[in-house]
Amino acid sequence: MFNRKSQSSVKSELPLVAHLIELRDRLLRVVATVLLLFLSMIYFANDLYELLAAPLMAHLPGDSTMIATDVASPFFTPFKLTLVLSVFLAMPMVLYQFWGFIAPGLYNHEKKMVLPLMASSTALFYLGGIFAYFVVFPLVFGFFTSVAPDGVAIMTDISKYLDFVLKMFFAFGLAFEVPIATILIVWAGISTPEKLAEKRPYIVVAVFVFAMLLTPPDAISQTLLAIPMLLLFEAGLFFSKGFVRNSEEELDEELHEPSSDDTYKRGESHNDSPEPYDEMDEAFAQAQRDEESLNLKDGEDERK
Repeated sequence: MFNRKSQSSVKSELPLVAHLIELRDRLLRVVATVLLLFLSMIYFANDLYELLAAPLMAHLPGDSTMIATDVASPFFTPFKLTLVLSVFLAMPMVLYQFWGFIAPGLYNHEKKMVLPLMASSTALFYLGGIFAYFVVFPLVFGFFTSVAPDGVAIMTDISKYLDFVLKMFFAFGLAFEVPIATILIVWAGISTPEKLAEKRPYIVVAVFVFAMLLTPPDAISQTLLAIPMLLLFEAGLFFSKGFVRNSEEELDEELHEPSSDDTYKRGESHNDSPEPYDEMDEAFAQAQRDEESLNLKDGEDERK
């Protein structure tokens, strides 16, 4: 005999399984995208590494070259670069799948807020990598090669160089996310643009400490990272005022909408198909009515 407890357990388990299946499908799409990009670029792995090493090679003396100190480095270093580049280029797909998974559970004003932030954060991360390659690398490598003592041959290991530039790409990509972090801090109510502006001296010190930790121990790379971060902080401070004002107005409008408006509901279904449990509910209700009528009939027979 069915009961309400078993019915509620079935209704709570099936949506969880459906969400897990959707998450698996989206992760498989991400993996397939990364694999497709990797397979399309693996043939050009050595060419990609030569392009990555160009800023350093341009400043090496004529008789200096890069070296490979490990036996497997000539194979694994370009392989690692191609894999990291595949993930780097697949970030729009990763964010798109992430957005598709969380979007049905957001309010309308949250959707309007999160989508432009995700798009702009991706663009800013790419912009940070471009800035590091075309601006920072030539200045840093030119400085390093110019201060080498006489009689010292500069021969950089290819795997060490790859680790160095990947760290720099990550540092500058992360640093260029400062406007997004500023907007999120204000939007979440942690602080206000006015309070952040008052704490500007402390933020300047924190930015230079952050740049010191993420860059090599030279003043050039630290300054080249700190100055864009400060400028981007000011940009985020400016734009956060408009974002917060727009989000508050949209929230007020949605809160005053009639309760019958289906657009202001958290956890909307991914499709408009009917609830799959309607027939099951009716069957449970009918079984319970039959059981009650049977018990009532047995009680009347006992009284007779």
